[in-house]
Amino acid sequence: MGDREELADALRDLAGTLRHHRDLGVIEVPMSAAAAPTPPIDTAKALAAQEAALQGCTLCKLCQSRTNIAFGSGNPRAGLMVVGEGPGEEEDRQAKPFVGRAGQLLTRMLESVGFDRERDAYIANVVKCRPERNRNPEPDEVAACNPFLMAQLDTVRPAVILALGNFATQTLLGTREGISKLRGRAYEYRSIILVPTFHPAFLLRNPGPEYRRMAWDDLKLAKREFDRLTGTKR
Repeated sequence: MGDREELADALRDLAGTLRHHRDLGVIEVPMSAAAAPTPPIDTAKALAAQEAALQGCTLCKLCQSRTNIAFGSGNPRAGLMVVGEGPGEEEDRQAKPFVGRAGQLLTRMLESVGFDRERDAYIANVVKCRPERNRNPEPDEVAACNPFLMAQLDTVRPAVILALGNFATQTLLGTREGISKLRGRAYEYRSIILVPTFHPAFLLRNPGPEYRRMAWDDLKLAKREFDRLTGTKR
């Protein structure tokens, strides 16, 4: 291949990358560290653009089992981002994460430490389409959806992530340790504080006081970190 052909290929690759970032809501790319600062993006519009770009997605086989894409919901400028595993039946129907029984419990959990779900949190999942029979997402499905979750994180820029359950925590932290060993402490993740806890669906299946107490401790830890990092105390 000659120099001209290599240059043409490189320019085509660059154009594809820029189109992908445009679809995710990125409208400017600074050319150097000395470039003038760009104005802050409108996070609501950026998330809406990302959600629109995801419609009709066929990047993995989850497209075959979904009814709707459950992209995310809540405050686009929230200091807390809640990340779960994937949509369930009700989430698939309503195209919103955590709107079934587990979602109702999540709302009460957040309220128990002073978080208002709509005001203080932005909620998303590792994968945006419902896995068939609510199975765990497979590695290729997670990989296909990961750029969209990362775009959400980069847009919202939360101070704290509350990771719900084994799958979300293991995916974000890149570990195979179980949630029982991972919970109870805060981790630094991409300059964000990540606090793992049990998934609300697990707590519904295991309603004993022991797990509820541990989840309560995790929520209090997340709230302390939130207050410390945002300088707010309610």
